[in-house]
Order: sequence, then C-alpha cells, then structure tokens
Amino acid sequence: MLKKYASLRDAFHQARGAMGNPFDVTFDAILSPTTARLGDRTVLLLGTNNYLGLTFDSACIADATEALRQEGTGTTGSRIANGTYGVHAALERRVARFLGRRDAMVFTTGYQANLGILSALAGREDTLLLDADSHASIYDGARLAGAQVTRFRHNDPADLDRRLRHLRDRPGEKLIVVEGLYSMLGDTAPLREIAAVKREHGAYLLVDEAHSLGVYGDHGRGLGEVAGVESDIDFVVGTFSKSLGAIGGFCASDLPDFELLRLTARAYMFTASLPPSVAAGVSRAFDRIDQQPELRQRLKLNAERLYHGLRAAGFVLGPVPSPIVSVRLSDPALAMRYWNELLTAGLYVNLALPPATPENQSLLRMSVSAAHEPEQIDRAVEIIAAIGTSLGVRSAMPDVAAAE
Repeated sequence: MLKKYASLRDAFHQARGAMGNPFDVTFDAILSPTTARLGDRTVLLLGTNNYLGLTFDSACIADATEALRQEGTGTTGSRIANGTYGVHAALERRVARFLGRRDAMVFTTGYQANLGILSALAGREDTLLLDADSHASIYDGARLAGAQVTRFRHNDPADLDRRLRHLRDRPGEKLIVVEGLYSMLGDTAPLREIAAVKREHGAYLLVDEAHSLGVYGDHGRGLGEVAGVESDIDFVVGTFSKSLGAIGGFCASDLPDFELLRLTARAYMFTASLPPSVAAGVSRAFDRIDQQPELRQRLKLNAERLYHGLRAAGFVLGPVPSPIVSVRLSDPALAMRYWNELLTAGLYVNLALPPATPENQSLLRMSVSAAHEPEQIDRAVEIIAAIGTSLGVRSAMPDVAAAE
C-alpha cells in the first residue's frame, strides 16, 4: 500500500540530518513562549506562530485550569450531540462580539473550520475562486464541496476580475477565498482591490484571517479591519492556534440563516468539540487582545527588527516586513543542511520545501512573537548570518533574486 510513496521516502531520508527529522522535532520541555529545551540544550524558538506570546499568559492558564477542574478533560461528543457546554456557546458569542458579527461557529481546529465551511457553503452548481497560494485546508474544503474550482494568480485582483468575467454566464454563486496574511512568505492580500472586484461581480468573499487575527488592525480584527472592508467580507474564518495560543477554529458572518451551517458542515457535526478548558482559555485570550494593544505594537517592532536585520545581512526575503519572515533559497538540499545547522546552533525555525511552497522555493520560515526580546532577535540574525556565510548562501541567492 505504501509503495507509491517511495520517492517521498527517499526525500525524507535526505531531509534527516544531525538533529533528526525536521518535520517532527520533539522538545523535551517548553520553557517560555520563546525558549525550549532540546536534550540538554536551550533552544531559541523562532517558528511557533505564537504571535502574541499568550501560551503562558497567567489569566488564560487560570481560566483554563478552573474549567478543567469543573467540567473535566473533554466533552466526548460532537457539538450536535452532547458536546455543547455553556463555555462553547459563550466562546461563540465572544468571537462574534470581537469581530462585530451577528453569528459565529466554533470548530475543533482551524483546519476543520475551512474544511467544514467551504464544503457546506459551495454546491456543485457554485464556483470557488481560490488564490493560488491558498492553504491546504482551503483546497481540501473545496474538494469536499464538489464545486467548480477556479484558481487566480496570487494577490492579483486583475486576474480575479478576468476569471469572474469569464464565469459570468455560469449558473450558481461565486465565492472568492483569500487569506489575510499568507503563511509562507508573510505577504498580505490586497483586500481593498479584491473587495471592489467582489462588489462589481456580485460575488461572495471569505477571508481566512488565521495568521492576521490579533496581529493587524487597531482592535486586532485582522487585515479586513486594516483595509476598511469588513462590511464586504461575508465570512471570516480563523484559528485559535496562532495569536490566541491554543487550538480551535471559527467562522463568523452576518448572513441570514448562518445557523443552518451547523446542520450541514460535516467537520462541525461529526467530531468531538473543544475541551472546556481550551474554550475558557481562548475566551480570556480575546480579552487580552482587547486590553493589551501594546502586544501588537511589540510584535510589529520585533517583526521589523528581524526582517530588516536579515535584509541588511544580504538575505532574500518575502516582499514586506510582517510577523512571518522567510529566507528564500533555491536548493532544497542546501535548505535542509542550513536548517540542521541552525538547530545545532540553538535556533529553531521552520523548514518549508517544495511542492508546499510558492514558486517551489525552499524556505527557512520564521514567525516572530511579541514575547521575543530585542536581544533574542539580534542573536537570531547573528546565527543565521554566520551559518549563511559558512554555507556560501549569499553566493547562492542571486538565482532566487533574479527569479522574482
């Protein structure tokens, strides 16, 4: 049964280095939002998506602990069976209030939120228009929907417009799906322009704010808030596993009959609900986003410090500073060796390889946290630059730059 994965097996064995499997690093202890213990060494964490550093927030831990004591370790049931407690309903109200929406549904993971919502929204007569760099959960939800799928060029409203014009006479609804902050290169969607195209063609718009919730906007509502187009966004999808420091996902909307999706979204109907402790901790994390805007400012400064530090050191990065900073490499073997040497030097980043990356590039992907100290950012730049010099990465980078 597994013979079809022979080429993957060979690539996997190549990826294994001195530190083992780059896609299954096992930390022996998490010491803080920014440090962990790996064997007998302390490692600086620069690849966790813990944007606001809330995984160790004392109030979130206290609320989660209290819910754990009072309501147990889990619900053992789905939301449409025995798996809806008061804390789940309260979390949905909290999500809706935070986003200024009428209704919200909470899923057990962010992946399931996209899977459930897209497969329930789009029927066989409908068309899903997906940004080419969309997350795997978006593509998987589209497959389950059975709708026609049309991809448009990444962050290209003009191409989206052309494709909608071509589909003008096709029956069914048109749903545009984009992300706020893209997880590989840290670039953001041109939401104002995309919203204008959506209005012109009478389409619907879903924005996945997984990596931008809590990160962007005066109130942390995401890129839609920054762009001033929240009223044009029909569905906001996101996750609790990034800025909110936990696990889970959601979809929020103002559309009438949104509640019917609870009876049609299979990823909602047929999986166990979030443990009460998680729901309670996430509710408190929303309070932190409301009450501590300085976390977003600190995150912004840290992101700019890392981005400009690496840019000054000569690395090819994503197009704009953001909490996601990726060093772009053209050679997977070089990227794998680079990643191993970084971890050996005490720095953990993410290794992203083709075909899961834009333009089949190899990436050393970093995600910054508000919890990072400036000295930690500077230390990371020093380590990355020193190893890059030893590997001759600067001489290998012009090929990537020329391809931009």
